Amino acid sequence: MLAAAGCKSGTSSGPDPAGATDDGLAYWPAATWRTAAPADVGMDPSRLNTLVSRIRGRQIAELNGLVVVRRGYVVLEEYANGSSATHVHEMQSVTKSVTSLLMGIAIDQKKIPSVSSQALDFFPEYTDIANMDDRKRAVTLASLLTMRSGINFYEDPYPGSPLQQLNDSRGDWLRLVFDQPMNATPNERWQYNSGGVISLGGVIYNTTGITADEFARQYLFEPIGIRVASWYKGNPNGLPHLGGGLNLRASDLARIGYLVLRKGKWEDKQVVSESWIRESTSHHVRNPRTFGSHPTDYGYLWWLLPLNNQSSSGWNTDIITASGAKGQWLFIVPSLDLVVAATSNGAGYQGYIDPADFLYSYILPAVL
Repeated sequence: MLAAAGCKSGTSSGPDPAGATDDGLAYWPAATWRTAAPADVGMDPSRLNTLVSRIRGRQIAELNGLVVVRRGYVVLEEYANGSSATHVHEMQSVTKSVTSLLMGIAIDQKKIPSVSSQALDFFPEYTDIANMDDRKRAVTLASLLTMRSGINFYEDPYPGSPLQQLNDSRGDWLRLVFDQPMNATPNERWQYNSGGVISLGGVIYNTTGITADEFARQYLFEPIGIRVASWYKGNPNGLPHLGGGLNLRASDLARIGYLVLRKGKWEDKQVVSESWIRESTSHHVRNPRTFGSHPTDYGYLWWLLPLNNQSSSGWNTDIITASGAKGQWLFIVPSLDLVVAATSNGAGYQGYIDPADFLYSYILPAVL
């Protein structure tokens, strides 16, 4: 809801009648978000108006949902291309970053000892894993969380890849992941690996006794007010696709971002420990790839983009980022008290919208 641009109101409840008078540090949305005019929270409305005009003029053709939250106020909520505030959208690999939060919660609950635990120790039922060697035995949860397991679960090119086999399979996803050969020693090489993330759902099930989607509902979604979510699931035991199978509304994706912005706290409850938020968004891998011209680092299933397109370090200089194919984005900027959630229908399995097209060119410069 951008007053100057007349954006759709969606799930927001209208401008705060008292005006944007606080910094948001003690605010958490109830069923709806509070709203404010951009200028009231230190943002330039003209830049955001230009962005909205570009969206409506289909100059960012694939974008269909955009929510911008500053200091706890929604200042822009725009939907296009037939989407709406109620649309439950595929998150693609943004799901991975949600998985990071689930792992943190399970560790906080002491269901999982630590990220240094060896992954296969959680699966005693698999006694005949193929291509077993000392490298595979040494795979830890941390190496799965940082995409450095050494398991050759490649997905590019997608046709015929292990990921396509898993997505098309009605069999045991965990076995399909664990049976892949190793092509590196754990922590030696960064390789994007959705299969390793999916296996974390098996870790959650074997340590908590409930499926990861139910674990998410009880301990993540319900505490922060997410009531509508769906998952793509398979076997064994209704295993949710933690690599890319979550579906959320854009405004609820913003809630995920707001939880991270507030360092894991929601109202009077620490949903995820602050220590996990810090550890999982630290720079564990340096510059594994770029998004457009923007260098990235990698944490525990979170990307770390720089504010000024240069390598950065430290809590206050990063854009904590979740990214999914076809243009799904979640940006959390602690130094600016800013959350941006975007959904899209970009073309192709690997297609995505360059974040420079709306984040770096319009939203970040709008912060005064």
